Amino acid sequence: MTVALYAGRFDPVTNGHLDIVERAAKIFDNVVVGVAASRSTIFSLEERIELFEQAVAEIGLTNVRTTAISGLTVDEAKSQGAQVLVRGLRAGDFAYEFDMALMNRNMAPDIESVYLMTALEHLFVSATRIRELASFGRDVSQFVPPNVGAVIRSKFEK
Repeated sequence: MTVALYAGRFDPVTNGHLDIVERAAKIFDNVVVGVAASRSTIFSLEERIELFEQAVAEIGLTNVRTTAISGLTVDEAKSQGAQVLVRGLRAGDFAYEFDMALMNRNMAPDIESVYLMTALEHLFVSATRIRELASFGRDVSQFVPPNVGAVIRSKFEK
């Protein structure tokens, strides 16, 4: 059985993130979504986990679960029994992702990094851009799952 870890901050989870996890769930037996602890987020770790769990439930993925990550991704992969790290790849991400893959390979040579190209309709979407648009009162509902759209709107209305 192949277990894959898909790690990120997911602040907030976007339709692009869901696309990657849905495609990974078709390839691997089990996918663990690792939500990274971080001080610079608009949503708490618990909120980000809950938002991702709700979004996954809405699309009916049964071989995906979420967990919190507080350390290195490769250490979490080992603790979850994951043999694969899944990453989404957009046009400008290659150099960063390449360096990360090499460092991960150095620390954990038995864990493979697998990159899924971001779908064309999500290529320009990032959680950073979503937060920025929402902070200016723009509607971001077309870029995020329905449960996230409502929560992010209320977060910035305050």
